[in-house]
Amino acid sequence: MIHWEGVMPAVTTKFTSNDELDLVTFEKNINAQMEAGVHGIILGGTLGEASTLVQEEKEILIKKTLLITDGKIPVIINIAEQSTKQAIAVAKHAESVGANGLMILPPMRYKATDFETVTYFAEIAKNTSLPIMIYNNPIDYKIDVTLEMLEDLIKYDNIQAVKESTRDITNVIRIKNRFGERLKVFTGVDTLGLESLVIGADGWVAGLVCAYPAETVAIYKLVKAGKIEDALNIYRWFMPLLELDISPQLVQNIKLAEVATGIGTENVRAPRLPLQGLERDRVLNIINTAMKNRPSLPDYKNL
Repeated sequence: MIHWEGVMPAVTTKFTSNDELDLVTFEKNINAQMEAGVHGIILGGTLGEASTLVQEEKEILIKKTLLITDGKIPVIINIAEQSTKQAIAVAKHAESVGANGLMILPPMRYKATDFETVTYFAEIAKNTSLPIMIYNNPIDYKIDVTLEMLEDLIKYDNIQAVKESTRDITNVIRIKNRFGERLKVFTGVDTLGLESLVIGADGWVAGLVCAYPAETVAIYKLVKAGKIEDALNIYRWFMPLLELDISPQLVQNIKLAEVATGIGTENVRAPRLPLQGLERDRVLNIINTAMKNRPSLPDYKNL
């Protein structure tokens, strides 16, 4: 069982300079996330560079994360496969090794119809007992999971949450009005994090949390405690950094931020390459300015 609430980082995958998994730095980052009070770990998303990982590497990362977290918080596996058959295989494997839940994107590499998309999600749900979060991001993945489609999907008890990344913040309210507590709602857009929580989102699947876990969890906890002004003070400082998440180079951006906070490296896997030239200077300037003005946090863990 997963309590679908709180901050869940879509963690980055750490690589050595020789393009191998860097499990030492990976463990350091996961421990930093847990120390800050995150509520779950999501593996194998866009930030995790999952499309560049071979199956053996994915399995190593799952086992390592389960070992580090030791049952203290759920470990959720992202599914973004090319076929329904592959997606079901990933779900079954995740369940067999002890993962706690799944986050599922619509069909990849093919703009499926509404019926095909619902059938895809349903077939996965029928083949696993793991709880599922549907990831709705029509901006990047060109398929919109509508309220009507969700209506068809809630017949499956293990479909329990939605990662809402349409950029239309009112969808948080639409989902809540339509489904109440039957579907938990997570914002998936860093620059709408606070606003989404204020209007009723249950949680935040975050990106810059990879570098700034305490600040991200503090905003969540403060909002849920009704301390909006205190949360807003942190959020205003955070916004230039959060904007680094809504970029095709979000992986490189966030990994640079992880270097600044001492819980990551800049290494990415080709075809991605580290930022170059003026763009690198621009991103570093944002990060360096934020580090100079990093706010003191209240005792958010005890709210």
